[in-house]
Amino acid sequence: MKTMGTLRSAAANARHAGPRVTDAVLAVSMALAVAVVILADLEETGRASLPAYLFAAGFGTLLLVRRRYPLAVLVLTVLGIFTYYALGFPPIGISLPAVAAMYSAAEQDRTGEAATAGAVLVAVSAYFRISEGLPQSYLISYELVTNIALMAAGIALGVVVRMRRETRLQQDRLNALAAAERVRHAEGLVHAERMRMARDLHDVIGHTMSVISLHSNVAAEAIGHDDGAASRAVEQIRAAASETMKELRSTVRLLRTPHQDDLRSTVGLSGVGKLAEAARETGLEVDLAMSVAPGELSITIDAAAYRIIQESLTNVLRHSGASAVKIGAAVDNGVLTLEVTDNGKAAAGGTSNQPSNGHGIIGMRERATTLGGYVSTAGPSRDGFSVHAQLPARLDP
Repeated sequence: MKTMGTLRSAAANARHAGPRVTDAVLAVSMALAVAVVILADLEETGRASLPAYLFAAGFGTLLLVRRRYPLAVLVLTVLGIFTYYALGFPPIGISLPAVAAMYSAAEQDRTGEAATAGAVLVAVSAYFRISEGLPQSYLISYELVTNIALMAAGIALGVVVRMRRETRLQQDRLNALAAAERVRHAEGLVHAERMRMARDLHDVIGHTMSVISLHSNVAAEAIGHDDGAASRAVEQIRAAASETMKELRSTVRLLRTPHQDDLRSTVGLSGVGKLAEAARETGLEVDLAMSVAPGELSITIDAAAYRIIQESLTNVLRHSGASAVKIGAAVDNGVLTLEVTDNGKAAAGGTSNQPSNGHGIIGMRERATTLGGYVSTAGPSRDGFSVHAQLPARLDP
């Protein structure tokens, strides 16, 4: 634990070392530059004494805290320049000791204060230079322009650095938001896939259990009276259970390899015939009216249509008490229409026992809506119980 703490501390020091080193280099450079100008004593004042060099060191030292206190550094630098000249030390200009402080203020979003400080320095300097008898033409054409240009360059550089930093931070925030959105999208896809598999399992197992329940009743009644019928009922139970096990195994393979959808067994309207045959074995009369050509539907639409019919037929077997059911599927103008109608109890004037808001019907509606279609009818009708759904024949690429 102590070693981990040491490593974290070292990492933190490494992150902060860059700015500190930069400030130290800037401080030393400023102190040396001002000291060199003092040493040169271009006007030969003879006042390049130790206190003058202490001012040079002070101008440099202030830059060590420029990031934390940019406004204080700017004010102290301006006051330091005024004090330096008031004490009569060798000229060092006004832009040299001030430009770094102005840059720092602009970098920390204190551009107005930096510009104000520059204006004060230029105004005070011009006043005293004129009072000393310096020609105005020289002051305006050379010294004043030079000082203004250097200060403006420092302020502009600070603004550019700040804007680049803010742009980088904004980009980092956008990248973080984009990453979070990608995570949410991925989670949504996972949830949608889980819901799809849950609906499929509900449809498969529900239909199979209905078929098994009906055929087991047939077998129980036929044993000892009609062994052939009992044998056929048991065979239907075996076939239904075997087909369901295939579906479950393919679903498990999909869960283990979620990016390989081709491992999942493909179902479609071509399998409705087997559903009808299993229903007929229970004594239900099934009328198929399928007019969908092979390849006319997208694979996803084909599978969804199969599941809707499967769930509708399961409800017929479980709840309606119907003796006949009609299943229709047709494509017209790019729209697949599905109809499943039985002659259950509602046909005789009663109320159908089919659920109007069960999980199966909810699943059908969700499946259709997800693919851009809808289930317009799923309830009692004049003929019994009717399910009417429409889906796009093909999904847009």
